[in-house]
Amino acid sequence: MSKQQVPEWADPEVPEEALDAQGVSRRNLIRGAGLLGAGFAATAVGTTEAAAGTDSGNDPDLVYLVGDHHVHSRYSHDAKYDFSQLAQRGAQFGLDWMAFTEHSNFGHADKGAAAENAEVLKARAENPRMLIFQGLEWYIPAAEHGTVLVAPGPNNVPLLQQFEREYDGKLTGRAASNPANEQHAVKALQWLAAQKQSGYVDDVLVLANHPLRLGIDAPYELRDWRDTGVCIGMEGAPGSQGDAEPAWVAHRGATNAQRGEYVNAPSANSFPGYPADAYRTYGGFDWATATVGGLWDSLLAEGRLFSITSNSDNHRTIWDTWKDGEFPPGENFDSLGWKPSPTDSGVPQPGSDFWPGQFSRTHVGVMQYGYLEVMAALRAGRVWVDHGQLVDGIDVRLAPVGAAQRGVTLGGRLRVHRGQRLELRVTVTSATRPNLHGVLPKLAHVDVIRGVVTGPAASRDSWKAPDTRVVEQVDVRRKSGTYTLRIPLGKAEHSHYVRVRGSDGRRNGPGYLGSRIDPAGPIQHPTNDGDPWLDTWLYTNPVFVDVV
Repeated sequence: MSKQQVPEWADPEVPEEALDAQGVSRRNLIRGAGLLGAGFAATAVGTTEAAAGTDSGNDPDLVYLVGDHHVHSRYSHDAKYDFSQLAQRGAQFGLDWMAFTEHSNFGHADKGAAAENAEVLKARAENPRMLIFQGLEWYIPAAEHGTVLVAPGPNNVPLLQQFEREYDGKLTGRAASNPANEQHAVKALQWLAAQKQSGYVDDVLVLANHPLRLGIDAPYELRDWRDTGVCIGMEGAPGSQGDAEPAWVAHRGATNAQRGEYVNAPSANSFPGYPADAYRTYGGFDWATATVGGLWDSLLAEGRLFSITSNSDNHRTIWDTWKDGEFPPGENFDSLGWKPSPTDSGVPQPGSDFWPGQFSRTHVGVMQYGYLEVMAALRAGRVWVDHGQLVDGIDVRLAPVGAAQRGVTLGGRLRVHRGQRLELRVTVTSATRPNLHGVLPKLAHVDVIRGVVTGPAASRDSWKAPDTRVVEQVDVRRKSGTYTLRIPLGKAEHSHYVRVRGSDGRRNGPGYLGSRIDPAGPIQHPTNDGDPWLDTWLYTNPVFVDVV
């Protein structure tokens, strides 16, 4: 069984002069960990052996792989690109892994999913240094969409087809918000869990996509999904980040453009407990994530991990000139299961997205390069996300003061005695190349957010964590290169969690729940004026502290 090829930056046979600045930076990040070369590659796709090298410890040497779990091709009814176009662009912008997640549709379930598999296999062959998943964007019954990510294997496609036909909210007529449909969503996740448990597939997980775009993912639904063990998190930031870029807005004459296409208002299906502001993004991030002490924190305050991601949700890239292919006479998406290949018109076409990896990135910490390793890292919470290539790398470790060990990293749990003093160690590697806006990203401040673990919420409708706040804000504008911040956190009196946020400092203000909780957090941008390149943030998953 052949081994998976590693990315060029992880292959010592590729000379350093052949790498771009980002590749050189990434190679330097892992050189000290001894993870360069063939030993980094896992076994071939679809084998359970691929997870054998996974370390379940809390302070392993990690390589952070850059990925995108939410990409659409012409096998989605509302997207247009070929697989080769998307994979080439992903490689150009530094992706190590990506997932094609086509929309559920009768044409896709009946024909498209099987035909798509051949395209995925071709894309893998053309891009042997990239991990390419075939997943699905699920219309969650009674709720929003979700990424279904499946490990490659002989039953990948049959599982997706059966799931689509039996559990998709659109295909089964279960879109309305009511208890029966909500329970059907839970049954769907339980069914996926059973497919993994039986060995039908090696792994499967679900992430809730753009959770507050329509306000129809209620807090109790997110908790119900999480409790199945299959839904491991949500998009912390949606795709469609180019929608409100000012030059693009002016070109197309838009009147209500928002980053992420978050242009909605409450509807009959929306959860009534969300404020109207929840339907907008803050620094490009979903309100559920961006609000310190808000919905994401209310889930973490229960003492259970719930990860966040960021991705392109690519359908149609801004300023791109390719237009939809034309169907043959008498054919349509449902009759074929896909759309014909696009053609280049020479003039910009409608769109709101960036290419995969161009702006939004999800970084997952692994010890080997393989499909199951990426999925295991997502599940373990070894995840941080950024926009605009804000930094090349960030490593977060939490340890008792004076401890020799490096400490527990993202998604992990640190067990300490009451009264022990703790220290957060944040190592930042500054950006080494201009982003695609022509600006060399510069991190302005690092924020430490801490929340008390209070156990299960008294109400599953709760979206607040009143004991969570920014406890430290470190000005790093004068720092560059690779540097480590050692931030004292005082005595551990209660079980809690710590997470980290960073910003370019260009657009911020008091957080949604007030300046005492968040003095300089992300804010909404004016309608039609949301240049994403000039308002970039990073977020890490939490580290939990169990006080005994």
